[in-house]
Amino acid sequence: MTKNNRKPSKKLTDLDAQIIIARLATKEYQNRIAADFDVNPGRISEIKTGKAFPDLQRPWR
Repeated sequence: MTKNNRKPSKKLTDLDAQIIIARLATKEYQNRIAADFDVNPGRISEIKTGKAFPDLQRPWR
């Protein structure tokens, strides 16, 4: 029997999402932002598209 040693992604807060949105607005690469927050790049994409944290303002909308 093998153990799964993977850790779950970090849970992002509203403040994290605001920082991510600001960094996305400067055209920073999503994978670099994800690495800084220790999350999957898909989480950054969800914030960018508004699927996650939909109540936050995005400058590109």
